[in-house]
Amino acid sequence: MESIDILNTPIEFLKGVGPKRAATLQKEFNIFTFRDLLYNFPYRHVDKSTVYRIIDIQAEGSYMQFKGRITSYQIIGQQRNKRLSAQFTDGTGTLELVWFNGIKWIEDILKANHKEWIIFGKPTLFNHKWNMSHPELIDPTAKSEQTVPQHFYPIYNTSEKAKKSGLDSKSIAKLTALLLTQLMSRNIQETLSPNLIEVHHLLGLKSALFNIHYPQSQNHLAMAQYRLKFEELFYVQLKLLKLKLINSKRYRGHIFAQVGENFNFFYHHCLKFELTGAQKRVIKEIRADLKSGQQMNRLLQGDVGSGKTITALLVMLIALDNGFQSCLMAPTEILATQHYENITKQLRNMNIQVALLTGSSKTSERKSILEKLKNGEISILIGTHALIENEVVFKNLGLAVIDEQHRFGVEQRAKLWKKNVPPPHILVMTATPIPRTLAMTLYGDLDLSIIDELPKGRKPIITKHLYEKDRLLLFGFIKKQIALGRQVFVVYPLIKESETMDLLNLEAGFEAMSHAFPLPQYAISMVHGKMKNEVKDFEMQRFIKNETSILLSTTVIEVGIDIPNASVMVIENAERFGLSQLHQLRGRVGRGSDQSYCILMSGDKLTNEGKKRLEAMVSTTDGFEIANFDLKLRGPGDLQGTQQSGILDFKIADISKDEKILTLTREIASKLLENDPNLTHPEHVIVAQQLKEKLKSEHFFGMIS
Repeated sequence: MESIDILNTPIEFLKGVGPKRAATLQKEFNIFTFRDLLYNFPYRHVDKSTVYRIIDIQAEGSYMQFKGRITSYQIIGQQRNKRLSAQFTDGTGTLELVWFNGIKWIEDILKANHKEWIIFGKPTLFNHKWNMSHPELIDPTAKSEQTVPQHFYPIYNTSEKAKKSGLDSKSIAKLTALLLTQLMSRNIQETLSPNLIEVHHLLGLKSALFNIHYPQSQNHLAMAQYRLKFEELFYVQLKLLKLKLINSKRYRGHIFAQVGENFNFFYHHCLKFELTGAQKRVIKEIRADLKSGQQMNRLLQGDVGSGKTITALLVMLIALDNGFQSCLMAPTEILATQHYENITKQLRNMNIQVALLTGSSKTSERKSILEKLKNGEISILIGTHALIENEVVFKNLGLAVIDEQHRFGVEQRAKLWKKNVPPPHILVMTATPIPRTLAMTLYGDLDLSIIDELPKGRKPIITKHLYEKDRLLLFGFIKKQIALGRQVFVVYPLIKESETMDLLNLEAGFEAMSHAFPLPQYAISMVHGKMKNEVKDFEMQRFIKNETSILLSTTVIEVGIDIPNASVMVIENAERFGLSQLHQLRGRVGRGSDQSYCILMSGDKLTNEGKKRLEAMVSTTDGFEIANFDLKLRGPGDLQGTQQSGILDFKIADISKDEKILTLTREIASKLLENDPNLTHPEHVIVAQQLKEKLKSEHFFGMIS
């Protein structure tokens, strides 16, 4: 019990902390206990095993240490502008050491001591001379209270507020060293089973925690990092797989035993094209779920234009063949309406009642829909958030399809679950390609299907990057495309901080385009989020009917708008968009058989990151390649919107770099649960206890995805 108690000790009781510093550690770094400090890992280490010569300094920016003497010092300036300047030499050259804070304390040290020092810090060049601000002064003969190795020095994240309270990286390193010294003679309770540690050649927890902060060598640091990443990713995967197992036992699913008349008639008489191999494979995967007797929770990924919606419609027809209703929930009225119109058109030769329910539905229409839904007359209901309102009651909902699912909050999806007992089968779809590592982490409790093949006859979209200086070239290209009978999207960025600025941007663009493409030869539509729905819909319909040649827009057309005759997508200020958003916008063209183009317009000056993003867009149209590039460029961040907050808050693992460890830990977790689903075997006692604590302490939404 001793080891558990000491790690749970409040941080204020660590020597050198106290109430004031404890409050800063809590507020700035969420460090409340000794354990929290141990798990506050450094982001890099500096090699202090080497003593350099001043004459060998080549460039700024690197930490270095030198051994020599301080030959003189003086205090310069008054009050706020005061600094202490000291001359340091090692026989090969001279460094000026400068302190702006703690001057009295440094002066007292220098007064009492004229012997040799080791100094540690970053040399910088000022007035053609090397100097070092606030170096660490180390007396090589002094005995330290700390007994941890100091060869590889840890550097920690800090903040301006923390620094003002005396908690810079150096102070955090000192506190951590003191805690590790205190823990040397104590046991630290293991968090992995002995079998896992032995089979996978992992460091013990105590050794890993010591070496992650103050490693004995580079090899020890690498082993500590591996052990702690392994543990972190193992428990994430074990949680997800355990919850998936719980759900499969807790919720029995409707059994869709047959593929009947509706599916077969549509497949043989209404489909105007052959399904791709990927679509056929996905339908087989879903079909296996639907007849298993377990409730389906499946994520369907597919690049823009890959045919996810027709796949979902075929699954809805299977539901209907088995006597069940289906619903399809979309994030916007425009997209819901488009789904309704397309599905109604595709089912026009079949006696299947489809309805549309949105926030704009008239009261009388809504009342009729609700009655027909309740008595089972409506087989397929398509809509927006309106579908999850309490008054929407199904007779027997068997399948819920959620389009662009990351746009819906977890609670909203949960309400859809409760529309039937037992819950309906759930198919969530996304056109935002998700890297495999991110999908395994965010959606590890869902089964995954991928449509990784575009329909036959689609030509790859040609993507070009043009600068502002190429504006006349762009106008000439657009005129040629319109002369061929094509239509053009022009999209302007949406900046959260200033929608007003965007509106002015869009209006300025409208003015410029109107000047370049004068009426009556060219007709232009404009839509944006601040328009009334009826005005927006009117402008969209003009473009859909080919009454206008150019549609100027903010990102309201990002998802789902399908206009086969539109062959050009121009994205203004493309450097201000994320890669996944650029890819989504590009997917609005290329829906027909004509060659389509995406033109990325940017300012003449670009940041390195902006340039890399646009180069990635030009180099490939593969959404998964782009998603992987985005993950490596930006990290996981909040790529998937509102769901499962906290699951990506890793202490040490990085899913953009640690795919091998992630894959390994998922395999291990899967085999472990396969052999011991309830973790009751004696060798799994530690794992079971750890998992119980994590499930209890973390807010986890996976079971309602």
